[in-house]
Amino acid sequence: MDNLNTETLGRIPLQIPPKEEQRHILNFVSEISGSFNQIIQSAGKAAELLKERRTALISAAVTGKIDVRNWQAPESTSTSSMDANPYGLPSR
Repeated sequence: MDNLNTETLGRIPLQIPPKEEQRHILNFVSEISGSFNQIIQSAGKAAELLKERRTALISAAVTGKIDVRNWQAPESTSTSSMDANPYGLPSR
């Protein structure tokens, strides 16, 4: 709105739930937030582990500890770039 200002906003009626309902809402949001924080931490740990394993795999291939000369990518029905190249190695 072109003429939206604090005076206009001040005239809009605002419904505020009772204190007990506010507490219930706050508790619910805190619980959900805690769950998301755990998921985020778990995903971060998994990403770090994948980076370490990728580095170890590349290192093993470069130093000759594993033979990758005849390696072929598994057949995939998905068109996702992550499915086609799960280790983030450059395409040939």
